Amino acid sequence: MECEAVRNQIARQRAAQRARQRPAQRTWKRTRAKDRAKDRAKDRAKTGSNPCPNPWTHSRLERHPLNDILDPQLLRSFVAVADSGSFTRAAERVHLTQSTVSQQLRRLEEQCGCALLDRGGRYVTPTPEGERLLGYARRILQLSGEAVALIRDSAVQGEIRLGVPEDFAAQTLTPVLADFADAWPGVRLEVTSGLSHELWQGFQEGDFDLALIKQREGSAAGLASWPEPLCWIDSRRRPAFGREPVPLAVFPGGALYRGEMTHALEASGRRWRIGFVSASLASLSSAVADGLGISLLPRRVVTRAHRVLDEPALIGAVPPVELSLHARPEPSAPARDMAARLQAMCDAVMRRDQRRGQLRD
Repeated sequence: MECEAVRNQIARQRAAQRARQRPAQRTWKRTRAKDRAKDRAKDRAKTGSNPCPNPWTHSRLERHPLNDILDPQLLRSFVAVADSGSFTRAAERVHLTQSTVSQQLRRLEEQCGCALLDRGGRYVTPTPEGERLLGYARRILQLSGEAVALIRDSAVQGEIRLGVPEDFAAQTLTPVLADFADAWPGVRLEVTSGLSHELWQGFQEGDFDLALIKQREGSAAGLASWPEPLCWIDSRRRPAFGREPVPLAVFPGGALYRGEMTHALEASGRRWRIGFVSASLASLSSAVADGLGISLLPRRVVTRAHRVLDEPALIGAVPPVELSLHARPEPSAPARDMAARLQAMCDAVMRRDQRRGQLRD
């Protein structure tokens, strides 16, 4: 009985103590609520009648001043949310959890000092402040990606072995090579010019990563090909076509044009002899202009000193020829870039030669 009386007395004392504390707790809560109301009134006075709907109060933001450096990771999540209209879909795009994306957006809003997204509707949309930031965010992310790609590309090391015909190895090709060297400073270029049959043999033996080759139309599939119109040309001032046997200005033995020339003349029953031999297309063009022989050359090399022989029945027709770009299987990134540059160069050369041919006609 005495123990029970003691327990009852202790319980009454604790109840009396709690009763005395309740007024103090109510007073503290009322004081805290008044302080919050004063803070909100101060915020409204600072921001006007349309306060920023930021989930954080401006008094808290004042303790976190704007940082001039925006984190690209936060901007990436912001752009993803703005584009998708959903935190869930944005999290899938940036390969993060939804809670992480939400935290990143809160950090970005706190850093900027205002709400960037309107979360009240069915879809999440940018606020006016968010719309202004969105364009800058895209530009920052684009520049960041370009900078990283440039640094990675410049660090690439390696070698590209390129084989090209002699007539493409002069003024036409060197600007392309210079631009490539600027874009890939760590890659060493090795360029070999020569006759197409030699280049093709070297490519098949693995001596080249890329090769521009003149070949019979459709004889070997490449990355791209361009028609190479040929024509018989003679000297306008010193014609050689009427001589017997007909003198020829030709490439060395094994060259594509030389074989086509001799086969065509033999098929037409004409006697011929070799009058001039050179591995240089420019030298052959000059030799023909000076009357050392007729030749079968690309139409684009015809000048005013030449006369095009339009008598195929007297000379013989030749199969069509094309310029073809070949590449090794699974080329490296620099090799793919070089191939694209060579294709653009050949496209430009063919368009230019076509315009010149139209003007001559």
